[in-house]
Order: sequence, then structure tokens, then C-alpha cells
Amino acid sequence: MTSAIRMGVLAALWGSGFLWIKISLNEGLTPGWITFVRCLLGAAVLLALAYGAGQRLPRDRGTWGRLLIAALLCNALPFLLFSVGEQTVDSGVAGVLNATTPLWSLLIGLFLGTERPLGRARLGGLVLGFAGVLLIFAPWSAGPGLMTWGALALLGASMSYAAAFAYMARRLTDRGTAPLALSAAQLLAATALSTPALTAGGPARVTATGLLAVLVLGVFATGLTFHLNYRMIAEEGPTSAATVGYLLPVVSVTLGALVLHEPLTVRVLTGMAVVLVGVGLTRVRTKPVRRTATDGPGGPASGPPSPRARVLGRAVRNARAALVEGDVS
Repeated sequence: MTSAIRMGVLAALWGSGFLWIKISLNEGLTPGWITFVRCLLGAAVLLALAYGAGQRLPRDRGTWGRLLIAALLCNALPFLLFSVGEQTVDSGVAGVLNATTPLWSLLIGLFLGTERPLGRARLGGLVLGFAGVLLIFAPWSAGPGLMTWGALALLGASMSYAAAFAYMARRLTDRGTAPLALSAAQLLAATALSTPALTAGGPARVTATGLLAVLVLGVFATGLTFHLNYRMIAEEGPTSAATVGYLLPVVSVTLGALVLHEPLTVRVLTGMAVVLVGVGLTRVRTKPVRRTATDGPGGPASGPPSPRARVLGRAVRNARAALVEGDVS
């Protein structure tokens, strides 16, 4: 599967997850039960895939210790926060706020020293992205805005995803355990971590529609999605994996409007566009300007190079070739 196809499938499955969470909540399931069943079904899917591929779960304590941290950051905590947040926030808005994951990834990378210092474009993108979030929240609005605990929970889930991507890339990938087995083990750990949440929020009410929604959420939007996400982290890095956030708001807003008839306000759509433009700018990679022997302090020289400049240029190229070939000690 090519990178583009994997990213498209991942965005469609992951983006629909907000819809299935909302339907499950509307049908009476509590956030704790949604989180637990989602992790359990996702783990079952990945265990079956790992068994079919002849892969075994890790056995050493060190790997399981790292898996517990990854399971908390990438599964148990954000899954619960998304379910809590969507109790008061539309599923489409949840997808839009999840698009801030690359922004948090960039901040974490700067803090850890894995990202280079920001240029003007990337710094502007970071500021613009969070300005879009502020536009969505609209704390200055006199009417009922989105500045609620539910919205803050959704942002917390996005931050948790970003931290998980960075941690998994540094501590779990390229450790000798096959990706399917590692993914299955992580969701098993997340299932155990989410068990205490079953008692929160009172008893769950189960309906056929709610059962179907959480089934799709666990099998497709969690199990298969988590495997694709893990493959992307391992093969392309955490920032590329977080880039799926470009497409999630489009999927979530479209499904929310078509299926749940959620309102599409100008402010939310504008905020989504601003966030995505900001995320796009943070992905800009500036290349250093190549200076030649004919360049002065202010940049490239105008006009043809002089004979002296040509001699200096040849000397620089010869010295550089000697260094590459190991002729200069």
C-alpha cells in the first residue's frame, strides 16, 4: 500500500470515528464504556492479524512498560477525552480540533530538540493555527460559544496524540518487535488501563444502533486504523503520521452534517480553514541558500564572474573534493 493510499484510508477511517462516538453517546453508552469496548475490539482485531502473520506478543518487561505509557497517551486517555468532549461538542467540531495535533507535535519537537528552529513561515503557521482554534472557540462571543470543558477535553486529546507520536517513535519503533504484535499489545494494555472508567457515568444503556456504532468504532476506526498509523510512524516518522490531521476535519465535518445534521457555521468553517493553513505552513521546509565564490555578503553577485572569482571557485571545489575523498588529513 502506497503512502498516499494509506493516508487516505487512515483519514477516512479515523475521521469517521467522531461520528461513531457521537452516535454511541446518543444511544446511551457512557464515555467509559465507549473507551473500553473500543480498545477491546481494536485489540481483538490486531491480535487476529498478528496471529495470522505469525507474530508473537513481546515478552520482556521493558517493552511492556513502554507499551503502558504509549497505551495511556495514544489510546486510553485520548479515547476517553474524545468521548467526554463529544457529550457537549458536535462530532464535526471534534474532528476540527483534532486537526491541531500537528501543531502540538511541532511544539513537542521543539521542546525535545528534535525539530530545527522555526523559520518565519513555520512560526507564522504555528501562530495562525492556534489563532484558528481561538476563532472556533470565540471566547469573546456573547452567545453560547464553544469554550466549554468538552472543547478543552478535545484539545487535551489532541495534545495526548502528539505526545504519543513522539514517544512511540523514540521508544517503541525499531525495537525488534513486529508492528502488528506491538499494536495488539498496546491496545491490550489500553484495554486494561480503561477498565476503571467503566464505573464512571452510571450504567450504560445498550441499543442495537449504539452496539453497531461502537462495533464499527472498535473494529474499523480503531483496530485497522491503529495498525495503519503504527506503520506510518515506523516508516515515515511521527510528523508524517500527524499530517493525517489535514484530512480528518473534512471527513468529520462532512459526515456530521450529512448523517447527524450538525450545523455548519461560518465561524467553525473559517476556523477550520485557518487551522489547516497554519498546519500547512508549519510543514514548510526552508533550504539554506547556496553561496558560491562569486557571492558577496549581500547575496549572489550580478554579472558574469571575474577571472579571479573563477580561480577561487575552482580552488574551493578542489578543496571540497579532496576532503570528500579523504586526501586532506
